[in-house]
Amino acid sequence: MNIRGILAIIRCTWMSWLQQRSFFFLLAFGWMMPPLVALFVWYTAASGQRIGGLTQSEFVAYYLLFMLVNQLTYAQTNWTVGDRIRNGDMSTILLRPISPILDSLASELASKAAYMLFVVPVVIVLALVLHPELHPPLLNVLAFVPALLMAWLLRFFWGYWLALLAFWASRANALLSLQEALTFLLAGQVAPVALLPSFVRALAIVLPFRYMVGFPVEILTTQLSPADLVSGLAYQTAWLLATVILFSFIWRCGVRRYTAVGG
Repeated sequence: MNIRGILAIIRCTWMSWLQQRSFFFLLAFGWMMPPLVALFVWYTAASGQRIGGLTQSEFVAYYLLFMLVNQLTYAQTNWTVGDRIRNGDMSTILLRPISPILDSLASELASKAAYMLFVVPVVIVLALVLHPELHPPLLNVLAFVPALLMAWLLRFFWGYWLALLAFWASRANALLSLQEALTFLLAGQVAPVALLPSFVRALAIVLPFRYMVGFPVEILTTQLSPADLVSGLAYQTAWLLATVILFSFIWRCGVRRYTAVGG
């Protein structure tokens, strides 16, 4: 593992993005809009009453945390992998003294640092105005950290293996759009998973999309019983392992058949 190379990529990406920070702040704001709309919908609906066991202040806490977790787990570099393969730019990346995967992960870390410069102040202002209620026990706080890390890695590797289908097809990005649509529906953005219809909730529990965003938020907002927390971590770990194995297989097969002129 080329640690110096990773740090260099993070530093260069960070500096280049700061030069265009207004553009990336607009991107971050656009990604915040769906959970922000959902926040105000549920905030209004829960005025003076509980919905699904959640008060108005608890909905605020849920969606403010959702905004942060969504930004921290979003894997935007996956959207460029297919273009690199089709354009031949993957040749240059394969010749670097660093794994293309580590290259993408380093860029992801730099991008998240840049986005947080905008997202964190917005969330703080909303918290001061809307007064969220959040009192997680220490166990939930400790469980949140690995759940957040696995959520990011799961979302990254799941999107990456979909993008790698560009080795065989020219429209692989359409599958990334489908992934984002399913994440929108099943990861707790439209509504917390506990409030979804029973059939949809059952799908959310067994499919990987909830564990990419909503599951860490549910842990910190104490919506899960101890048994649900343990089973959720087990599902998340299993999906992450399966996704990494699938990614590794597709990567090896794709690189063996990859050819390009120029790049």
